[in-house]
Amino acid sequence: MPHDNYLLQTVIFLAAAVFSVPLAKRLGFGSVLGYLVAGVLIGPHAFGLVGDTSDELHFAEFGVALMLFLIGLELQPRKLWALRGSIFGTGGAQVLLSAAAISLIAVYLFGQNTNAAIAIGLILALSSTAIVLQSLSEKDLLKTEGGRNAFSVLLFQDIAVIPILALLPLLATVEISQDPDDLQGWTYALAVLGAIAALVLAGRYLLTPLLRLVVGTRTRELFTACSLLIVLSAAAIMSWLELSPALGTFIAGVVLADSEFRHELEADIQPFKGLLLGLFFLAVGANLDLALVLQKPLLLLGLLILLVTVKFAILFALARVRGMARGEDWLFALSLAQAGEFGFVLLAYASQNKVLPDDVSSVLVALIALSMAVTPLLLLAYELLIQPRFFAGPRQPDLPDSNPHDDGSPVIIIGYGRYGQIAGRLLNASGFDTTLLEHNAEQLELVRRYGIKAYYGDASREDLLHAAGAENAKIVILTLSDQAASLEIVSRIQKHFPHLTILARARNRMHQYALMEAGVKYIYRETVDSALEIGAGALELLGLSRHQAQRAARKFKQHDQRMLESLFPYWRNESQHIAQTRIYREQLLQALQEDRRDPDLHLDHHWGDRNKEGKREKDSKTSGPKARPGL
Repeated sequence: MPHDNYLLQTVIFLAAAVFSVPLAKRLGFGSVLGYLVAGVLIGPHAFGLVGDTSDELHFAEFGVALMLFLIGLELQPRKLWALRGSIFGTGGAQVLLSAAAISLIAVYLFGQNTNAAIAIGLILALSSTAIVLQSLSEKDLLKTEGGRNAFSVLLFQDIAVIPILALLPLLATVEISQDPDDLQGWTYALAVLGAIAALVLAGRYLLTPLLRLVVGTRTRELFTACSLLIVLSAAAIMSWLELSPALGTFIAGVVLADSEFRHELEADIQPFKGLLLGLFFLAVGANLDLALVLQKPLLLLGLLILLVTVKFAILFALARVRGMARGEDWLFALSLAQAGEFGFVLLAYASQNKVLPDDVSSVLVALIALSMAVTPLLLLAYELLIQPRFFAGPRQPDLPDSNPHDDGSPVIIIGYGRYGQIAGRLLNASGFDTTLLEHNAEQLELVRRYGIKAYYGDASREDLLHAAGAENAKIVILTLSDQAASLEIVSRIQKHFPHLTILARARNRMHQYALMEAGVKYIYRETVDSALEIGAGALELLGLSRHQAQRAARKFKQHDQRMLESLFPYWRNESQHIAQTRIYREQLLQALQEDRRDPDLHLDHHWGDRNKEGKREKDSKTSGPKARPGL
């Protein structure tokens, strides 16, 4: 195809997505169904706006691989271990029971031989990771009990692709000529295990040092290129072994889940994943053979109803055995009652190994595509018909400790230098988790040597804040001394995460004025407390009692805060600001001199005692203007 045709085809794909997805979401169908319908309409079997899209489908399958990489990044090994019951118990039972039931139906209802029936059962037992996770996320159902268990089953299915791929050649009904250079038998099994071990070792001992080296160049696009290199390499290794590329990227993601670069990797990969997944759904729709559907409508409709019914019944029974709440069992069963995108890969592999005849494979391709297309409709039916019966009002996420997704900590600290470290250590020692973001590679390396876990990333990026869990956090502590950088981050947080409370460090008065102008309520000047402490220490050495010195420091702090607030309207007018500052300095001098003449101050009270002066100051605080804490 000439280059200009590729360009035109790209324009058609993008236009189809831009026009169909907003319409589908407005109608309540979700983006996935919009992509699928748009793909059918522009495909060669409908209006023919694009030709054969099999190449696009193979390319777009990389979007599924990217999605599995991002899922892996969210799953530290300890979380996988915590989910072992739902992953291997429920997931394993679903695959085995579904495969057995579908195989028996293929033998006794459709006359397939045993080997072909087993292959059909294994292929159709898998569900669509891409469609289910995308649809549940859009409807905010992924964090519910049914959504979490669906995620666990999908995770097991993705892992189960490995033994299925290894089993399919053993089910071949005819002898296949082999290239003498091809890996066979136990040699192939060892190669697979070796590749997985190599991925794990490379991730643990090579990838993190490589990322640190790249970060040291301070070239953002190079980090993005390195991120894609990691994902593509993992996919290429698995493709070379004729395994699912998504499995390789998933392993790479799990290995890097504990890396300090996790959030930056997620932020860089996310846009590619979203775009390629959309292309994948479009290509699936375009590859649906409408001619076959029109030739055998009753057969395909019957097969679709039979497949969805059998898988739904097995999934619903497993949900009841597992003790899921009423309503959650419906969500769990309906969301996984389809066949999945890995079915296309397995079918191609089964045909290549002569496990299934071509006519059966073509029917199964259409069946898988139809079942994927009907999934958004099943979830819409759940939302409209089932959910109102069991849940009053909108669904509330249910997040136990075993939740597979890391929704972040209640506090995000941006900038982990000397200032941020003190705040972070205090919070951690008090039992609160924190997510630490640091953009300076040298500082990141320094705190890593002390055993502190901080993440690399530019907090001015919305996608990185999202990856760091800003949607679920409560507080952001902004410790950057760079005024321009801190104001940019404040603006980004206020725009995209307005629920977050910002506590900001101010380097000086001008920085504080700028933060006040930006609407930040809690501002802490970095040198005030330590400077007042050293000043109070000097007063003690000059003959004042400890109580007198600390009271003077406290009075100074209160007066300085009132002065700062009063001078705020003049901060951009230097002459007026200077004139007003002189007036307030005189007032401060008079106030402290009058305070020292108070006879009670000559008594050496212990700091913090509830004496007469403490009570008087407390009363004045409650009646006067409210001061910002820490100022």
